[in-house]
Amino acid sequence: MRPSADDRRRAAPRAVRTCLARPSQGDAWTTEGRYLYFRYRHGEGTVEQHPSEDTGTWDLGGSRLWTLRDDGTDGGEIARPGFLALAGLRPAPDAEVLVLSSRQGREVKPR
Repeated sequence: MRPSADDRRRAAPRAVRTCLARPSQGDAWTTEGRYLYFRYRHGEGTVEQHPSEDTGTWDLGGSRLWTLRDDGTDGGEIARPGFLALAGLRPAPDAEVLVLSSRQGREVKPR
């Protein structure tokens, strides 16, 4: 069965965890090319859509809050599936999942 257009829009073909410490944060791109910034701190998760991962573009228009949710835990870590679920997304079947290595300053595939 082929995925519907709505299913394809709700898929994230690329996700990167950009902070290995607290707060959890990361980036994801939808199949339509939308850039999303995720942050989870003190039990509050936000998903923001911005024109690109370049923070210099975030105040130029085109940015919006997708989701704001407080889970009541005061937690600071959330795994990638939790981030994607917060945004109403799921990993695409051929998703590229990376973690930004703080030691090497480059993206690596998690084991």
